[in-house]
Amino acid sequence: MEVLSRFFGSFLPRLDGPLHFRFIFQPLMAIIFAVIDGIKDAKMGRAPYFWDIVKNPDRRRELMILGWKRFGKIFILAVVLDVIYQIKVNHRWYPGETLAVALLLAVLPYVVVRGPVNRLVSWRRSKLAHDLH
Repeated sequence: MEVLSRFFGSFLPRLDGPLHFRFIFQPLMAIIFAVIDGIKDAKMGRAPYFWDIVKNPDRRRELMILGWKRFGKIFILAVVLDVIYQIKVNHRWYPGETLAVALLLAVLPYVVVRGPVNRLVSWRRSKLAHDLH
């Protein structure tokens, strides 16, 4: 419980403290990559990313590796910036907090956006194809 209490107590100061710009730019970068990948998925007729990971355990590893190639750099940047922030502000590093922040800033936006973009583009493409016939 102490870990959660410390995390939530230190999360809000991160929003306007040193390096606060990362709370805008890192999710934005993840979202841009997710939109690009979601469009590619739709054009290739693939299932939505997260749904495919959940429903196809035989492809899970492959899909996670492909996803990591896209958001991995953003995740690593989030880790590095959070370590710098914690050392600067707390004079100490809490790895669990760093992992949580990096997941929140890089992985979550990517996973949340990629599938719906795929569905939207697939729907739009099928509607356009239907309207042409």
